[in-house]
Amino acid sequence: MEINYSRKMIRTAYLYLASLVGLMLIVVGCVSLVNLSLKTFVFKQADQVIVYPLPTQPLELAETETEAGPTEQEQISYQAYREQERTAQRQRSAANALAMIIVGLPLYLYHWRTIGQDKD
Repeated sequence: MEINYSRKMIRTAYLYLASLVGLMLIVVGCVSLVNLSLKTFVFKQADQVIVYPLPTQPLELAETETEAGPTEQEQISYQAYREQERTAQRQRSAANALAMIIVGLPLYLYHWRTIGQDKD
């Protein structure tokens, strides 16, 4: 009798813990998706990093020569790189958030249903 009660307590604790883990995965995934959506559609400059451009030539040479900064082609190339990097980061964030939801939802639903069936 004592062993059966102990197993039931361990099983109940496991079910609640697994449900909690699944629920936390769902919450974190949803928060990540909302964050990504807000950055993409509302606060469009929230994920941009502003970097002060460094001169491409040493300062002594820049003072004596007329061309001191990056060329227009280098600027366009750098801006295209930054845009590609930003898009890739958004896709990584979305994939991570969706993976959490896809794993967390069945985990939570299965264990929570099992808890409900045990109560009946």
